Amino acid sequence: MSSLNQLGLPQEQTTALVEKLNVLLANYQMYYQNVRALHWNIKGKRFFDLHVKFEEFYNDAQLKVDEVAERVLTLGGTPLHTYSDYLAHNNLPIAKDVSKDEDAIQLIINSLSELLKIERIILNDSGDINDEGTNGMMSGFIAEQEKTIWMLNAFLQA
Repeated sequence: MSSLNQLGLPQEQTTALVEKLNVLLANYQMYYQNVRALHWNIKGKRFFDLHVKFEEFYNDAQLKVDEVAERVLTLGGTPLHTYSDYLAHNNLPIAKDVSKDEDAIQLIINSLSELLKIERIILNDSGDINDEGTNGMMSGFIAEQEKTIWMLNAFLQA
């Protein structure tokens, strides 16, 4: 039987969950930076629409970065906070020199799909230890990103 932390969660599994949350944090930081780059570099006839949409996406990502980091702290961990840590834990494609609208949208879809994979693992693990705080956060992230992927795919069909 494992010992419980101050939140009443099993310490060993919580420590493992914090590691996965830090992977998510690193990937969100990379996603944030990618979308900022897309916002700055987008070109073409859809510039005005996408410039605004990408700003919406990176503002949302910035909030999620903060939420994940604060959850890591709540669970007793230390959030990753260096670029080298982010790069070491990143699974996302890097948006270098992406300026075409469809390429940018596809990069976001691919990035959100990768974030979903990490979030589903965390959701499963947090559910196993009755960590409702993490579980609720992941459920919200997943539902929002699934809808965003659907909408972005609809955009690509035009």
